[in-house]
Amino acid sequence: MTYEVKSLNEECGVFGIWGHSDAAKMTYFGLHSLQHRGQEGAGILSNDHGQLKRHRDMGLLSEVFKNPANLDKLTGTGAIGHVRYATAGEASVDNIQPFLFRFHDMQFGLAHNGNLTNAESLKQELEQRGAIFSSTSDSEILAHLIRRSHNPNLMGKIKEALSLVKGGFAYLLMFEDKLIAALDPNGFRPLSIGKMANGAVVVSSETCAFEVIGAEWIRDVKPGEIVIVDDNGIQYDSYTNDTQLAICSMEYIYFARPDSNIHGVNVHTARKRMGAQLAREFKHEADIVVGVPNSSLSAAMGFAEESGLPNEMGLIKNQYTQRTFIQPTQELREQGVRMKLSAVSGVVKGKRVVMIDDSIVRGTTSRRIVQLLKEAGASEVHVAIGSPALAYPCFYGIDIQTRQELIAANHTVEETCQIIGADSLTYLSIDGLIDSIGIETDAPNGGLCVAYFDGNYPTPLYDYEEEYRRSLGEKTSFYE
Repeated sequence: MTYEVKSLNEECGVFGIWGHSDAAKMTYFGLHSLQHRGQEGAGILSNDHGQLKRHRDMGLLSEVFKNPANLDKLTGTGAIGHVRYATAGEASVDNIQPFLFRFHDMQFGLAHNGNLTNAESLKQELEQRGAIFSSTSDSEILAHLIRRSHNPNLMGKIKEALSLVKGGFAYLLMFEDKLIAALDPNGFRPLSIGKMANGAVVVSSETCAFEVIGAEWIRDVKPGEIVIVDDNGIQYDSYTNDTQLAICSMEYIYFARPDSNIHGVNVHTARKRMGAQLAREFKHEADIVVGVPNSSLSAAMGFAEESGLPNEMGLIKNQYTQRTFIQPTQELREQGVRMKLSAVSGVVKGKRVVMIDDSIVRGTTSRRIVQLLKEAGASEVHVAIGSPALAYPCFYGIDIQTRQELIAANHTVEETCQIIGADSLTYLSIDGLIDSIGIETDAPNGGLCVAYFDGNYPTPLYDYEEEYRRSLGEKTSFYE
């Protein structure tokens, strides 16, 4: 997918199921639908009458379970699974989830999507109290907090632990007799509940995973909510009343699959509306619309319908190239763009092209695609972005945590246009984004986190605060 070239990555995806005779295989299918959320590692943990079993490794899901025996051994009627792309913690099998913790009196598994903003402070405090960490991932912190809580009952321990961690998190916890899901007080990361025809309950980062296993969506997990699933059914609880919906707007813009629904809004439909609004804000003459595959195709449809311009396949994606997001240098990333995409000369030659993309991060990808289109004969290339300018980092689960790596944080629109070699550059307005997504809520910003565009974060930044404030005065030139 295009994000591999952009180096803009979601942290991970989680999937869980309770009450199915082949839980691990259902989890495998569910994780396959969530592979776009993490390609660094994968794992599944199963529950067989209270005995927890696990297999995890580096690589894509299909690589991790290439040997069928690794999946067959995960027997039981409950399971949780995880696909990972790390923002916190190094690339190591020790950081691949689900984690499994065994104690003399209990055992449980844990899978986490998001990023904790007070992880370093909590880890230092826990280590001073004698905790020993087996990974460098911030996800492990919750397990230590649960274990060290003095609350007399398990749910009390879990609620106490959840109240101590800050930032963006969607947790799945597998205990011997239950599956528990929990979401942060702002609901930064998506998490939904579904049910299969046989009564099995499923929990997933995205609803697209429900389709592949034949589950029906019940509802989304609410901010600050705990969902307990056991043999008696589903129970809803909360660990805090101090909640305010601020779902990550990049889920709609870029990360989530088009066939997923988040808080009642279909992702493809939202992207089409973004494209239509972008067309209304666009001020230039053009002949054709070309979307950058794949996440920008929905916005390109909306732009074309609103503008009346033909939507053409001017860029072709090679589906069989290597994963280029791991390339360590800009030169290799730029070569990765050419390996990923080809411009269709017969479509764009002599045409004034509106190139629709979902976002600009460093500018590397945009510059190379503009160059591809012009080399293919486009007379003009007008870049139109289906989101506002990405000028501020994310601390809740996207791997952008400094302003120095964002071209919009360091250059004006005019300068960025010059750097990427475009004839014009148009970003979608923040109000246009909020209206296009259209969640039915009275929460600020339409229930969205738009801090990446305006710098107004809905929570304190805790461990990141000092470094972030310092970065506001620093700039990096993207001119070569």
